[in-house]
Amino acid sequence: MNKDPRPLVAGVCGHPIGHSKSPRLFRHWFGVLGVEGSYAPLLIAPDDFQTAVRGLMAAGYRGMNCTLPHKEAALAIADDVSDAAQAIGAANTLTFHADGTIHADNTDGFGFYENLKASAPDWSATDGPAVMIGAGGAARAGIHALLAAGAPEIRVTNRTRAKADALAAHFGDKVTVVDWAARNDAFDGAATIANSTSLGMSGQPPLEISLEHAPKEAVVTDMVYAPLETALLADARARGMRVVDGLGMLLHQARPGFHRWFGQDPVVTDALRDACLEG
Repeated sequence: MNKDPRPLVAGVCGHPIGHSKSPRLFRHWFGVLGVEGSYAPLLIAPDDFQTAVRGLMAAGYRGMNCTLPHKEAALAIADDVSDAAQAIGAANTLTFHADGTIHADNTDGFGFYENLKASAPDWSATDGPAVMIGAGGAARAGIHALLAAGAPEIRVTNRTRAKADALAAHFGDKVTVVDWAARNDAFDGAATIANSTSLGMSGQPPLEISLEHAPKEAVVTDMVYAPLETALLADARARGMRVVDGLGMLLHQARPGFHRWFGQDPVVTDALRDACLEG
């Protein structure tokens, strides 16, 4: 077999893209693993997505991560789709093969699950019911991962009821909907609580919930990481609950792409977290 002659080049596309921490984390891995690679931030407008992807392939790119608003377009452009991407309905990792075909994967669920396992080693999805706050793409990824890991029940609560109902219909009987007006009741007996919305993120409205009914044994995680400790996590910590911030999800979801494009298995470490939090 001939060695792939393409350079060790990949990137992350979005619109906007300047906020992305992905180039920083890939540079850290390049240094730690001794990989002479390159990973570029790519500002691509929605209407230019297909043309840009074909151009990057022609230029020798091995793949790319895709963030908003390109995840559905990334799924649509692929020749081959992973089970996770198919189930979630979006892709965040494209691999460009030398024969000109494209493989699409969604590693957000992988990142979500691996972050929970790494940060709360005694946690298991099988511990009891999970609550997913929100019903967007991140919620889909989290629900897929939790169900695959054996969660017995997932309760979804979202400001727009119709979106939550659509998630329940998509994923089946183990997913139930709790109306937003009764959202605090969803935490009764829950083993895992996850916020997938932007509520509570810097510059966004607060996430107005109460953990009063949540067991102290529950693990609480927030998929956003700006701020690193959201009001939700601070409240959970004050109640003696285990908390998992959202930065690890970003770091872990990047591992499969790095392996596919650069041929090595990177590790999420405290040094990597520190590198991504600098500046």
